[in-house]
Amino acid sequence: MVRGVRIAGVGSYAPDRILSNEDLARLVDTNDEWITTRTGMKRRHIAAADQATSDLAIEAGRRALARAGLSVGDIDAFVVATVTPDYPFPATACLVANGLGAPGKPAFDISIACSGFVYGLTVASGLVRSGVFSRVMLIGAESLSKITNYRDRSTCVLFGDGAGAVILEASERNCFLGSSLGADGSNPEVLFQPAGGSRYPASAQTVENSRHYIHMAGKEVFKFAVSKMVDSSLTALAEANLTPDDMAYLIPHQANLRIIDSATKYLKVDPEKVVVNIQEYGNTSSASIPLALAELDAGGKLKQDDVVVFVAFGGGLSWGAVAWRWSA
Repeated sequence: MVRGVRIAGVGSYAPDRILSNEDLARLVDTNDEWITTRTGMKRRHIAAADQATSDLAIEAGRRALARAGLSVGDIDAFVVATVTPDYPFPATACLVANGLGAPGKPAFDISIACSGFVYGLTVASGLVRSGVFSRVMLIGAESLSKITNYRDRSTCVLFGDGAGAVILEASERNCFLGSSLGADGSNPEVLFQPAGGSRYPASAQTVENSRHYIHMAGKEVFKFAVSKMVDSSLTALAEANLTPDDMAYLIPHQANLRIIDSATKYLKVDPEKVVVNIQEYGNTSSASIPLALAELDAGGKLKQDDVVVFVAFGGGLSWGAVAWRWSA
């Protein structure tokens, strides 16, 4: 028997250190106006040298537990969406579960880049709705500064660090309305980290040639992102017999303000319904949507029965959207 699922609590964490546009102008040939005009970004939060992705995720998880009024013992499984794991293995989720005080509980990672939270929400909701688990903690967490080349002005202005967590629990009412996911691995070079895997193992040469940093073809990503965000949002809504007019909020992946604005235009959504915090965090990959959701929740803006659409795109290339009905 399929049961319902709801979000019982949301939490987020961003490191204290701030990297502003003015700071970046001292590193590469850029300036505040250039960055703001092209990306909408003003600041990014940067992990300390001794902070790993699991450290960010653990703090976000603690805050989600507090928001839900639960203890870690109430959680049956842990899922972390990230492309910046502490180690190639074990999964960062194992470290997070242990750090929160729940060793022995099931834990695994999802690695689908910026689409990670949307994929994770679909998977974790399915685990709850099918009865496998009663409560799952899902965290999107990234320390992208660790793989950002601060000599490359086309990418170093984009990325920041942070984590956002949600606790999904069984409910008589089903808040998961629909999902649309996709991926195309035909051209990974459009957005990828070239070295460090089995294709190009780490070597002195890969390090010397800066092959362990993020590489991106910006123009190709832009066109792809807008079309996939629009298509997947409409498909997820259609599964629930809804249209963009039914949305209370659209929470897009915070990659670039121009991408968000273009998708908003094509969806014919009131810009007031679109949640944007890119100016504060930059692109935090899988953490961007739960960071924005946590801010919306903390501000008391989410009302009972609000329809929220989460939509993302990223490396893979991948994309996806989830339509959700909020239940307080």
